Amino acid sequence: MDLVRHLRYFVVIAEELHFGNAAARLGMAQPPLSQRVKRLEDELGVRLFDRTSRQVRLTDAGRVLLPEARELVERAERIRELMARTVRGDTASLRAAVPPDLGASVLAALIARFRAGHPDVRLTPTEMGTSDQVDALLGGELDLGVLRHPVMAAGLGFGPILVQHPGVLLREEDELATLATVHLADLAGRELVLPPRALEPGLHDETLAGCRRHGFVPAEVRHAVHGQFMIGLVLAGTAVALGHRADVPGVVWRPLAGTPLSWRISTAWRGEPSEHVAGFAELTTRVLREDAGMSDEGASPRQWVAPRPATGFLA
Repeated sequence: MDLVRHLRYFVVIAEELHFGNAAARLGMAQPPLSQRVKRLEDELGVRLFDRTSRQVRLTDAGRVLLPEARELVERAERIRELMARTVRGDTASLRAAVPPDLGASVLAALIARFRAGHPDVRLTPTEMGTSDQVDALLGGELDLGVLRHPVMAAGLGFGPILVQHPGVLLREEDELATLATVHLADLAGRELVLPPRALEPGLHDETLAGCRRHGFVPAEVRHAVHGQFMIGLVLAGTAVALGHRADVPGVVWRPLAGTPLSWRISTAWRGEPSEHVAGFAELTTRVLREDAGMSDEGASPRQWVAPRPATGFLA
């Protein structure tokens, strides 16, 4: 038995509550429709309708089945349409990039929410530093990026700039781990882990400048692209790191006193955003607020668009 087809017959009858009207809507005769409903009832082991000569009513089982049947029928129709669009070669796709340190839970929430709201769009996420994102956006190899500011690139549009105030990641045995908050000056003389400048030039330079202003001149700056390498350096006691809270055994996160550092992030795209790009950009901003605890900067993101052609970043 074609269950989806029989459920579609059931849904139409449940909406019409009249077998004759349902048969006309389905483009078939009434007797075969009655037979197929009877077959569905036999398959499920329940009676779905109470029928008299004057009316048709859903049974308790029918009322329970109706929302589930609608969902299955609608999903089957979406699958058929998606496959048809794939055969025609017009399947919508979205190529998006996020920074490597975005966080697993934030990335998972972003992907899950987008796919739930746009099941017919093929989302292709990748991790990429800001510098590479700008090149890929300008080169047409990327539809949307989530990048760090400051950045200037002619031809890019930006979503609202959000702010994250990083804390410090310390080894659990570190004497500073006993403090509720840490001053940047307390880190003086220690080594610091940051993303490579080639990937995040604006973030790299602004962070070091902010550290110097508040009395922290790292003995050495070590570079890490991926979080596990950064955590390894912290666990080894080699360096401290700046960033968001990490739930890792042996590592503690402490906020910085006075929030001396502000890391800025926004979505970015080239030219006029398509419907899917605009939707993903709006969703990303919402997820960063709700799941990553970022707040609005309050400045217009358009101020970061360069008034003349630019090939890269300006710190």
